Amino acid sequence: MAKKYFGTDGIRGTVGQFPITADFLLKLGWATGKVFAKEGNGFVIVGKDTRISGYMFESALEAGLSAAGVDSRMLGPMPTPGIAYLTRTLRAQAGIVISASHNPFYDNGIKFFSVDGMKLPDEIEHQIESYLDSEITTVESSQLGKVKRIGDAAGRYIEFCKSTVPTAMDFKNFRIVVDCAHGATYHIAPHVFSEVGADVISIGVAPNGLNINEDCGATKTDQLAAKVLEVRADMGIALDGDGDRLIMVDHTGEKVDGDELIYIIAKSRLKAKKLEGPVVGTLMTNLGMEHALKKDGVELVRAKVGDRYVMELLQERKGSLGGEGSGHIICLDRTTTGDGIVAALQVLAEVHKSGKSLRELKSGMEKYPQALLNVKVSKKVDVSSVESIQNAVKSVEKALGDTGRVLLRPSGTEPLIRVMVEGQDKDKVNKYAHELAEAVKTGIGVCS
Repeated sequence: MAKKYFGTDGIRGTVGQFPITADFLLKLGWATGKVFAKEGNGFVIVGKDTRISGYMFESALEAGLSAAGVDSRMLGPMPTPGIAYLTRTLRAQAGIVISASHNPFYDNGIKFFSVDGMKLPDEIEHQIESYLDSEITTVESSQLGKVKRIGDAAGRYIEFCKSTVPTAMDFKNFRIVVDCAHGATYHIAPHVFSEVGADVISIGVAPNGLNINEDCGATKTDQLAAKVLEVRADMGIALDGDGDRLIMVDHTGEKVDGDELIYIIAKSRLKAKKLEGPVVGTLMTNLGMEHALKKDGVELVRAKVGDRYVMELLQERKGSLGGEGSGHIICLDRTTTGDGIVAALQVLAEVHKSGKSLRELKSGMEKYPQALLNVKVSKKVDVSSVESIQNAVKSVEKALGDTGRVLLRPSGTEPLIRVMVEGQDKDKVNKYAHELAEAVKTGIGVCS
């Protein structure tokens, strides 16, 4: 059954526009409380990133939970993976994250974690939605939920992150620039990397509620690259606003994306004979990564785009590592969700063990050129059923052979068909992408 409010990663939108409004979040807190009140005594933890609207939505959720008779524990600013960790270790009934991840400050959203630190199952999301269409009722005053603040949340999570690499591993010879995107890791990531011994230069650690992800962090690495070159650092670490994405730059200032980082971690686990199952990527994972892993006898399997689908396939195939080129990296042998700090520590550990630079480690994977074009469409059409488009796809696939691939997929949020072509020859890739985009326009029509 389709969901009315929940998307693939919670509920997200522009602040002040339905459903990201104070009254809806009040009701969402109440609906969540009604579902978890059935599970018996316990509490729900609530954390947020640093965007200004978090204050408003934190209060609204707290009031809704209380009206439903459920206790809450407030964390304040806390990375999404930190909230997942604390939900699990504090044995909370659920964790609520107030964040729009890598989006600008004027967006916000709500994500949930279950008691095991995983995304909520569909069944629970459907139950919450069933209450959202009901009138709010308040329990008797004696049964109202109580609220407490967890004062040592940051310290708990810092210690967990450090525990994901060997205690005996000292990173004192590394100079690292860490960009926290003025987001939820601003008071955590610098401590983690300095406490494992690294010389840390921090940027993006002055949140004001409005500057989260602004020209910084995992989506915009120019400032990080410039700082790495300025201070002659060994590498740079870029996190996004809620800390679940990681992009790095090497000592030359060159970007190292999620696919390349997953490749480095996979090779490290393989050498240690600790890589379980296949590596899970997505439909957008670079073909160069697939070919590089194949040389080492490692299978890459592809999920739909979205870390939720990567996690589902990891569990289905009993894998331990997966993620996306955007920087969502899931190390299931260390934690239960995508975690930028934990993933960075795994890469740092391999640099330490191997004695190689980040640039040298990523060189084992040849990243293939990729062209991505968006074609506006006037109506929702299954492109696989349009003969002219499929003939064009087959023609390009034949020309590319084993050295490239084609992907046509509809956007989940906009009236677009995304056309992706990947291969070893950049000029041919761009040429074929434009040919396919024209074939799509001709086949199904274009919005003016």
